Amino acid sequence: MISFIIYKAIICLVVFLLSLGVAAYATLWERKFAAFLQDRVGPDKAGPWGLLQPLADGGKMFFKEEIIPNVSNRFLFILGPSLFMLTALMTGTVIPWAKDVNIGGQTYSLQITDINIGVLYLLGVVSIGVYGIMIGGWASNNKYALLGAIRASSQMISYEIAMGISIIALIITAGGTLSIREIIAQQDAGLANVVYQPLGFLIFFVCALAETNRAPFDLPECESELVGGYHTEYSSMKLGLFLFAEYINMFISSAIMAGFYFGGYNFPFAQELYDAMGLQEGSWIISLIGFGAYFTKIFIFICVFMWVRWTLPRFRYDQLMNLGWKTLLPLSLLNLAITVVVEYLRGNIHI
Repeated sequence: MISFIIYKAIICLVVFLLSLGVAAYATLWERKFAAFLQDRVGPDKAGPWGLLQPLADGGKMFFKEEIIPNVSNRFLFILGPSLFMLTALMTGTVIPWAKDVNIGGQTYSLQITDINIGVLYLLGVVSIGVYGIMIGGWASNNKYALLGAIRASSQMISYEIAMGISIIALIITAGGTLSIREIIAQQDAGLANVVYQPLGFLIFFVCALAETNRAPFDLPECESELVGGYHTEYSSMKLGLFLFAEYINMFISSAIMAGFYFGGYNFPFAQELYDAMGLQEGSWIISLIGFGAYFTKIFIFICVFMWVRWTLPRFRYDQLMNLGWKTLLPLSLLNLAITVVVEYLRGNIHI
């Protein structure tokens, strides 16, 4: 029992540090990626090739003056970014990062917890995340911050419905399971779910852009209209928590898409490769290779997030709402109907 608790504590620490590390260096990679697209160099002064730039940015956030407006609700003003960061970190607890490892006859899962309603857990935690933005925007007692928070909540409601329906279609394709581990494991022997759910994946991806407040759906921040949006009044590390949480959400969204639709740690001809290397199921090398494959897919999705941001202009707010309610919602319902008919004809659904 003690060894189990220690092991889970270590896994929690590793996932926590991984999320923070990816978020920190995603900021550097985004600036480098934008510089590449715009034919610039990007950050290159802090350390070799600018690799210490995230540490410099973090230090700047910690040491900047902390400003709390006199007219704000002090408790809620601090709670907002803390809650947003907490919910962002909580989403990584149900993601299986690689296959189980067998050491000395003992099986170790490279997942903090495997619950049979992992998909519902993810949707619930993501829904709670917007409360951090709402609380922070309202507690600031600033009209621009409040307007940004209202935009964030209405945007979340608009796109969460289409996202949820696309996930329902995926669950039907996966045989009705709500376990993320089972959804990923089912793609080991067969084709990835994106083959069966191409429209569902496209809907999920667009909704993920909106849920993470990334361009062209960054209306809650929208500097040209709202100064800084919901975090206008924030400074120091409280602002850093909002910014870090956004990159963690992008990382977790990429992990979810890679797991749900592209097999996660599975990849084509994996078993043939393991057989050629003489590896048995449960080997730590298999888990390491699978983690590398999973992280490669995540990195590709992060690059796509950044590519979209630096390519497409921001939507007008009416265009944002029309896309969510008049385009994505009908498409998600159509995708669900097609999925039910196809699975019924395949004999996987009995009425």
